[in-house]
Amino acid sequence: MLRTVYTELLDRGASAELRDTLTPKGTFVAKTVRGRRYWYFQETAENGRVQRYVGPETLDLLDRIARHKQARDGQHDLRALVSVLARSALLPRPLPPIGNVVAALADAGVFRLRGVIVGTLAYQTYSAMLGERLPATLMHTTDVDIAQLANLSVSIDDKTPPIIAALKRVDASFRPVPNQRGRAHVTAFKATGGLRVNFFTPDRGPPTDRPRRLPAFGIDAQPLRFLDFLIHGPEHAVLLHGTGVHVAVPAPERFALHKLIARLPSMGGIRSEQDIRQASSLLDVLLRKRPHELRAAWHDAYARGAVWRRLLGEGLGLVNPDIRERVLKLVDVKRSIIPGLDLQFESPAVSYDHDRDVVCFFAKAGAEGVRCAVSREALENHFGADGLDRAGRLRVFREHRPNFERYARTKYLKWPIEEPGSVLITTDDVDKLGRLPKRFAAASDAAN
Repeated sequence: MLRTVYTELLDRGASAELRDTLTPKGTFVAKTVRGRRYWYFQETAENGRVQRYVGPETLDLLDRIARHKQARDGQHDLRALVSVLARSALLPRPLPPIGNVVAALADAGVFRLRGVIVGTLAYQTYSAMLGERLPATLMHTTDVDIAQLANLSVSIDDKTPPIIAALKRVDASFRPVPNQRGRAHVTAFKATGGLRVNFFTPDRGPPTDRPRRLPAFGIDAQPLRFLDFLIHGPEHAVLLHGTGVHVAVPAPERFALHKLIARLPSMGGIRSEQDIRQASSLLDVLLRKRPHELRAAWHDAYARGAVWRRLLGEGLGLVNPDIRERVLKLVDVKRSIIPGLDLQFESPAVSYDHDRDVVCFFAKAGAEGVRCAVSREALENHFGADGLDRAGRLRVFREHRPNFERYARTKYLKWPIEEPGSVLITTDDVDKLGRLPKRFAAASDAAN
């Protein structure tokens, strides 16, 4: 029901945004640039024809254009939809001052000109988008973070009114915040109460902190590493404020993985606890609701090189172990990507599971308990337990326990995940594990 209400709000909000932005007297025209069509809205002004950028051609945009001249949606209906989601379903809505600022930026055309909300404010939209409540404790923010591709900003033949003018209509105390590179570069605006609006753009090529110009917005933006991955293929969303503010946000799977990768310079290059908690909460939902999209985003990041793979492993090692295991299984990546992860056998306890017909023993990977088991067939086919009773199989296991621990460690770290949080050694596994390189076997025995 929530997804249905949200989809209706998203659809009607998109149409209302187009109608509110463009007058009914103009016409839509298309331009083809490098083989791709882009749409503009053309109308006649006192000084001639004026064209305003609408966006690249998509089926969704063509549908919105077709419905542009339909009757304006009633404001009461839109407010009612927002109320259902925010009050009845208890989905998050921004603080009123933040909602007013985002609405002003939307009216100025920031999102029409391909601006994307990033940061915690984007995270607030995912509860409604995914149809599941995310932890409210991870929603607090006093920042509005906007990102845009610098080369896209240059190519768009349109621009917003002055950003500072739009912000001052909401709060007259807004002032430009000079960038650390000098007063000539303004990449943020701040109000007296602490509300801040920041502008970012991807840092491509050699790392730099030199601001880049965003002509479409008439301001500079702070470059950030990995931001191009985050804002690739953004999605339409509705901020639950007023009649609903139609915005663009990163795809939730990219947001979650970016939180694993990104490090905060202000914190000495480490990931914040809130980043990891936001990533964990989103991954838990995405594994159930958008597994194909999550897998595709992971492989995109994973294919970008050794640094990306290392950062993914480091970040994933900080999330809840169960979520970590399910992500690794989904993307078919071995546990060895997690730095410092090892299997330790501290408990001598061993038992026999009659239902599964296996010998069970236990290990730890960090703070996570791992259930290990050896099948009856493996004991009989390779260790002489054929014809023995339960006590005899347990005795055989104890005699060869170093081998089984080595097998379990190798399979846990180096093989594809079969079942999160557990390792089963079968007779076929022993055939393969028995031929381990001697150097790895020696290292495993030494670790014991």
